[in-house]
Amino acid sequence: MGRVGRTVRGFALACHLGPTLAVTAVTTAVAAGAGRSAPGCVAVAAAVLAGQLSVGWLNDGLDAARDRTTGRTDKPVVRGEVSERALLRAAPVALLTCAGLSLLSGWRAAVAHLIAVGCAWAYDLGLKATVVSVLTYAVAFALLPVFVTLGLAGHPWPRWWAPAAGALLGAGAHLANALPDLEGDRITGVRGLPQRLGFARSARGAGVLLVAASGLLGVAPSGSAAGLALPAVSAVAVITGLRLERGGRGGAAFAGVIVAAAVDVAVLVARGTTLVG
Repeated sequence: MGRVGRTVRGFALACHLGPTLAVTAVTTAVAAGAGRSAPGCVAVAAAVLAGQLSVGWLNDGLDAARDRTTGRTDKPVVRGEVSERALLRAAPVALLTCAGLSLLSGWRAAVAHLIAVGCAWAYDLGLKATVVSVLTYAVAFALLPVFVTLGLAGHPWPRWWAPAAGALLGAGAHLANALPDLEGDRITGVRGLPQRLGFARSARGAGVLLVAASGLLGVAPSGSAAGLALPAVSAVAVITGLRLERGGRGGAAFAGVIVAAAVDVAVLVARGTTLVG
């Protein structure tokens, strides 16, 4: 692969490609379910993608020295495919692009989305190493359904359970996402909430939050007790993962909470038509 190809691949991987595409796809799917038009869904996808690119590039640019210290050879900066300077220059460009694209959904929706992206930037810029690290995820995820519905005709707010479930999902995702990297974070002095809680409590906390999100998404929109089947599925996944966990390496526990998160995401997308009351 030539230099240009290596650089392009470096930028793609440095944005945390999997989560970036997942957040973009989920938000766009929720927008479609909520009734956004085809151009509106494209606007949502473009804005969210630009925001996620800015967050990922900022994260890898700022963490380059830490990643070298912990031997993160999976990181493109460590492998020399892209420089931290290039990432730190690209991040604000992507942020400005995100701002412009967000305005395609109207200024109200743009404000909500930019606050969400701002929370992610605050996390990267230092809050990740504090006890309030979880709040950045909770607020950012809570605002995604707000961004979607404020872009609809009449600029309605979503029903209360949507941002509440988003906050639970975001907080749970934060604890779960940290599980595989707790040891490296300890070595480099990162002391966010997951690192302070430790592996076992973070895994259990993630499970509780994600199961709570499942319960809220299952019961609140319809008011039916039949929705309790959703948190039951999530709980089984989390408990199974925790019971299979060995040595605190995060594999089984991480898999269990990811299944629970997937259930929450799938239900949130399916509930798109009920976001606005």
